[in-house]
Amino acid sequence: MIRFILADLRRFKGGALAVIVLIALSVALSVTVTLQERAVRLGSARAAENFDLLVGAAGSETQLTLSAVFLQPSPLPLMSGSVLAKLSEDPRVDFAAPVGFGDSADGYPVVGTTVQLVSALSPTLAEGAIFARLGDAVIGSDVPKRLGAQIKPMHGAADEGGHAHTELVYEVTGRMAPTGTAWDRAILVPIRAVWQLHGMAGDGGHAHDHVTEGTAATDHHHAGEASERSAADERDRETHVEGDAALDEHFDTDTPRIPAVLVKPKTVADAYRLRQEYRGETTLAVFPAEVLTRLYATLGDVRSLLLAIAIGTQVIVIAAILLVTIMHVGARQRQIGALRAFGAPGRAVVAIVWGELFLLFLAGFGLGILIGYGAAQLISATVTATTAIRMPVEFVREDVSLAAWFGVLAVLVSIVPALSALRLSPATALRA
Repeated sequence: MIRFILADLRRFKGGALAVIVLIALSVALSVTVTLQERAVRLGSARAAENFDLLVGAAGSETQLTLSAVFLQPSPLPLMSGSVLAKLSEDPRVDFAAPVGFGDSADGYPVVGTTVQLVSALSPTLAEGAIFARLGDAVIGSDVPKRLGAQIKPMHGAADEGGHAHTELVYEVTGRMAPTGTAWDRAILVPIRAVWQLHGMAGDGGHAHDHVTEGTAATDHHHAGEASERSAADERDRETHVEGDAALDEHFDTDTPRIPAVLVKPKTVADAYRLRQEYRGETTLAVFPAEVLTRLYATLGDVRSLLLAIAIGTQVIVIAAILLVTIMHVGARQRQIGALRAFGAPGRAVVAIVWGELFLLFLAGFGLGILIGYGAAQLISATVTATTAIRMPVEFVREDVSLAAWFGVLAVLVSIVPALSALRLSPATALRA
């Protein structure tokens, strides 16, 4: 019987191939949506694992998380540097690391921070050593630079009107191990170097507002200063940038204003107390994981919509295949009638017709899984190349149950045309 089924499929290989492709494309859509949504959730969750608590100026929780954890360029309001000093001295805090954005180099964000954050992100460096001077830099694993290479920072981005800083050139002293986060594409430098480079050191942070890469056009100086400075004044300011100065990571009430502080509480209870304490009129404290959970809810709604579209597409495809199959069975009445006339039992005819369609469903389902998996891998690779966040594409146990339901559906749907083959008597079929 298997030989007969395979021979019959080879005979009508054009139509069989068309049915397989239709089923595969409808299944691939569902597989791609499911795997990609899961990859985004897993990838973003793993990227935020190292960030327990985030403190910034009052504003949007989502924007604070995206900018400070995922390094997405966007303007953030500044908060007083005294918040960092207070957190650094808090006995409930393991460490508090400031982050300062705004500069870039060769398309990679330059982030001002501390040795503690570098150690938290990469306890063991892939090569080199953590910065020890203001002119040192540690690069992420995906930044294509060598140890000893020079980095010339630029305020903003070159394609958005940014301008190069000539006051300080960083030297790469170390490379972090891969983290699977956006920080793999970052250039980490001492936060004090960023402050000095922007004329903020020692003034309590009132020199200028902090901006991110996407806001290079924002004024770089205090509102009371003139909008343009002469070259002589600029050179005079450059003499105050000490690239070879020893690194000082002590923060006090004169600390310049900052956009965000990444906090590592000592206990879970301390984390909740700190979040409550720093949620006020001027500051905002969030758990990045909670923010991501709300984003996942939105993402889940989109996934449900896309899956509904995919299921609707599958229903249409199955209905079309059923109609075509029933018409195909009708066109083969003489062949079926001959089988019945030569003594083939009804169950054998049903098995042949059912087996052909069921094999087509299985082939289309298998091909659809491969196409969907490949599409999800391609999308994840594209996202990873852009953001450095690893998007794991993987199947889980619940996918097995979905596959089982599809198998049951294929069995039931394949019976319909098989039963229709028995409606005509052998004599009537032979006269057709």
